[in-house]
Order: sequence, then structure tokens, then C-alpha cells
Amino acid sequence: MKVHGVTRWILTADWAWIAIALLGAEFLRYGFSWGTSAEISPHYLLPFFLATCGIWFLLSSSMQLDGFRGGWRLAAIVSQLSMAVCFLMAALLTGGYLLRQYVSRLALAYFGLLLLVGFVLIRYGARLFLLARHRAGGASRVVIVGNGHVARELVAKIEQHPEVLCKVVGFLCPPEASPDNGLPGQLKAPPISVSSLGVVDLLKENCVDELILALAKPSLPEVLNLAGRCRERGINVSLVPQPYELYSSRPKFIDLDGLPVLRLQASSSSDLHWRAKRVVDLLLGVPAFACAVPMLVPATVALMWTKGRAFTGEDRCGQHGKVFSMLRLNLDRHDPNLSSFERFLQQFSITELPQLWNVFRGDMSLVGPRPENPDRVRHYSDWQQQRLSIKPGMTGLAQVHGLREQHSSEEKTRFDLQYLLHPSLLTDLSLLLQTLWTLTGRILHYWQIKSAKGAPEKMTNEVLFPPVGEVLHRAHRSQPSAD
Repeated sequence: MKVHGVTRWILTADWAWIAIALLGAEFLRYGFSWGTSAEISPHYLLPFFLATCGIWFLLSSSMQLDGFRGGWRLAAIVSQLSMAVCFLMAALLTGGYLLRQYVSRLALAYFGLLLLVGFVLIRYGARLFLLARHRAGGASRVVIVGNGHVARELVAKIEQHPEVLCKVVGFLCPPEASPDNGLPGQLKAPPISVSSLGVVDLLKENCVDELILALAKPSLPEVLNLAGRCRERGINVSLVPQPYELYSSRPKFIDLDGLPVLRLQASSSSDLHWRAKRVVDLLLGVPAFACAVPMLVPATVALMWTKGRAFTGEDRCGQHGKVFSMLRLNLDRHDPNLSSFERFLQQFSITELPQLWNVFRGDMSLVGPRPENPDRVRHYSDWQQQRLSIKPGMTGLAQVHGLREQHSSEEKTRFDLQYLLHPSLLTDLSLLLQTLWTLTGRILHYWQIKSAKGAPEKMTNEVLFPPVGEVLHRAHRSQPSAD
């Protein structure tokens, strides 16, 4: 599997749009007179255009702004592009000031807005183009050897990344195993019994282009023979390395004279990063608390009146497993008899706003893995323990993907370890913007339902928080945890 030059084409389209947006911004600012002045002539705009293209190339390379990193999600794309455009505008303003070149603030605002809209549309258009190629049969047909959690996860990843131009059309697994456990609906089909000698013929009859080995023991003789016969018949063979530990390490492929070596490098961040993260928590926590006060004051008064106490503390495990008291509004999240006002507080996570106090105390961060109770942490596996290596957060990668209380700790841990692989302040800012996007979507959805049907007496989590099973086919919901 490979990305078919999508990143290069998107960057080329970005550069072309920069030129169009620059001309459009100048026209919006000056009208038809923009080319009559020496300060705003096309000759003056050429260095500005080249500088913008250069800066955007650096931002695209460092922030991976093609829109497909982590799977297609509009909230993530808009937040990442918004931050990148803001950095671009700041760099252009700084460069104009240092070089003592006149830069119209209004024209620059038009330019930034046009860039953001155009960049989002370019990526959305690229996705539509790739999906059209999938529907037209332009994707490679893939069969996965295996039926465990790695195989199921591989299906979900391929479906999230249309840029790889692959389509999973089936599975090969032992006859005693159940091939449809946890698989997406379109892949569930009655099993077919085929002898090992007829497998390759069956693959060729179904126009399979690639075979992916996702087995715990891919070196079994029958598997090696199958891979060899597939290569002889022109079917590509790929391998998912086992044990599967790529969530907690950065893979790097090394070719030692034909001997493949996959180095699993542990993610590391300097003390400066974590100190800067703490500073950002404090700087952003103050305005966040100011915005939270108008919501917390009426909630506090109402709970004091009805329950006698507005806040409650729950034991949670923080960094390195240290237990702390996580503050929240005094509402039982499992109580089915909450009032409409109390349900509103819970549905829109207003009950979690008091955790800003935990952020100020240093028990939590704004962004990080959500903390869980000590009983659940005691049953963590070794790889789940890694999520305790940093401070827990009020929001995180798992939460912006829609994983909440009804999802398992294991599923959340996979996203949390992905976050640990690429810790950066830009990622934190992006996740905060995505959280605001998610909350805004919930509010709009709530008022849409309310205006269409009247104020509902009860609204379930499934209505306001749509399930993510369409994307995460392997989610195990047998172990709920606090969110």
C-alpha cells in the first residue's frame, strides 16, 4: 500500500490557490485600481507570493496538512489549517515589518480567509476524487490473512484512508475461526472452504491485487508458501509486523542488504516541551475559566438548592498512577431521573468544567488522556500503563473521535498512545479547537431536534453523541469507564 502522490498534488493545488487568493484579496481591497500603484503592482506581489509559497511548504511538511493524517475528519482539518494559516499570516506580517514593506492589514485578512476556505475545499475535493476512483474500481483489491484484532483494525484504517486506494474484499483465516467477528457489515459473508492449493487460484479469479499478512505467526510454512505462490502469480504481499506495538513506538524501516529490520523507536519529548505545555495550560486556562463562569454560576446555585452541594470529587489516577480528586458538578452520570436542566449540564459536558481547578493545581492538563478510577487502572495491561506517563487531560484524541463512557479503556488507550507518539503544542491547540467544534455541533444538533420536535423529555447519549462504530469497527464496549 502506498499514498498515490496525493500529498504532492494537494501541495501543488495549494500553491495555485495562493496565487488566486492573493489576486482576489488585492481586488477585494483595492478594486480595479490595484494594479495602478507601484506599492500594489504585480511586480510587488511576486516576492510576496514566493514567500507565501515557501512558508506554506514548510508548514505543510512539518504539520502534515494534506488532510489525511489520522483519517479524514473535517473538524481536524479545519482546526489544523486554521492554525497554519494564522502562523502564515503572522510570518508575513513580521516579514513585512522587518523589511519595512507596506502590507495592508485588510488585504491580509481577506487573503487569510480566502486561503483557509480554499485549502479546505481542495482537501474536500481530493477526498471526493479518491472516493470516486474507489467507486469506479480504481482501488487495489486487498485480501487480509488473519481475523484477530489487528486484522479488524487494519480494515478500519484502510477505510479511513482513501488516499491509499485500497479496498478490502475478503479475509483468509483457518476454517475453525469465525471470520466475521467484529467485521464491518459489508465484509460479512458466509465462509467458503478452499484447500490451500486453490487459494491462489481463488484470489486470481476475484482479481485480488494484494495480500496482507496480519497473523501472529506469519512464518508458518503454509503461510510462507502462500506468500511465495502469490508473488509468482503477480499478487503483491505485505506484512503487518508482530507483535503489534506500533502505537507506542515510531516505526522506521531499515534494509540491511535485503534483511528487513523494523526499528521501534520510543517517543521522547524534552523537559522544555512539558514546561511549555504547563505554561500554555495556565495561559489558556484563565480565559477558559472566564468563559466557564457564566455557565457554572447558575449550575452551582441550582445544585446547591436541589442537592445541598454543588461540587463533588472523584478519585482518579494521574501521572505515574498518583491518585487525585477530580472535581466535577455534583451529578450522578448514571442517574436516569435527572431533570431537564441537569441532563443539559451533563449532555454538554458542563459538569466537567470544574476540572479547570485541577488544571490550575497541576493535577491535570487541558489536553491528555482522560483519567480513570484506581480500580480500572489496577487492571491495566503493560501497554495501557503507558497512558499514565503524562498528566491526564480534560479532553484528548479519543474524546474528539467520539469515544466516551460507553467505550472501553482499551479503545481509548489506542488513541491516547497515538497522541503520545506525536506530542506537540500544535497538536494540543488543534485538539482544543476540535473539542470546541464538537461542542458546537452538539449544541446545533440539540436545538435542531428541539425546534423540530419540541423540547424532548429525555435525550439519550446516542442522539447527542453519535456512535463511532462506523469508523471503529473493532470497538469493545464490554468495559465502560468514566469520561
